[in-house]
Amino acid sequence: MIKEAIILAGGLGTRLKSVIKDIPKPMAKVCGKPFLCYILDFTIRHGIEKVILSVGYKWEVIKNFFGGQYKNLKLEYAVENTLLGTGGGLKNALRYVNEEDIFVLNGDTFFDIDLNLFYNLHKSKNSKLSIALKRTENTERYGTVEIDENNRIVSFLEKGKRVSGFINGGIYLLNKNFFNVLSPEGNFSLEKDFLEKFYKDYEFYGFPFDGFFIDIGVPEDYERARKEFERFTD
Repeated sequence: MIKEAIILAGGLGTRLKSVIKDIPKPMAKVCGKPFLCYILDFTIRHGIEKVILSVGYKWEVIKNFFGGQYKNLKLEYAVENTLLGTGGGLKNALRYVNEEDIFVLNGDTFFDIDLNLFYNLHKSKNSKLSIALKRTENTERYGTVEIDENNRIVSFLEKGKRVSGFINGGIYLLNKNFFNVLSPEGNFSLEKDFLEKFYKDYEFYGFPFDGFFIDIGVPEDYERARKEFERFTD
């Protein structure tokens, strides 16, 4: 089982500016502690021993709060000196990864899945890149990921259509060397410039999970998180 994970925590959090202070989005308080705490606790429950935090905007706020360790979890910081986007931030963080395969989690979403099962599904397909999917009745905010009967991703549909379907749940499994070889340098989007660019040429897989999912990227869902996360408080 993989013992390392990357958390993408470098976003500006522009849409949350009206409800949180001038801090990185993963540091938004939910039930008295930063949202990032819940993601770190989730990784601990699944046996992760080291997390690389891909950070940029006001990253010192995160470092000053957590330091180099959270509970029994070792923390390292991959700092963006210039904005790199989700893809560039991930590529920068991969320099700190020792293993060949790595979990990657979005720092502004929480998806309560079984990482061990996800890993087994990923390996069963000999996949180079897999995404944990969540079915929702309204994909308008997220766009839709379509898979075939073998779980291979066959299309990504744009945001804006109010339909039911699978959305990207913000947890990935990928092969480090595969990503590094194909991906560009500098600032790029993991979603637009990698996933949507290469899924036709390479076999990317999507695996549906039923676990609790929330994205705090907009004020209304941040407020919902503050109510629903009471179940996760110690």
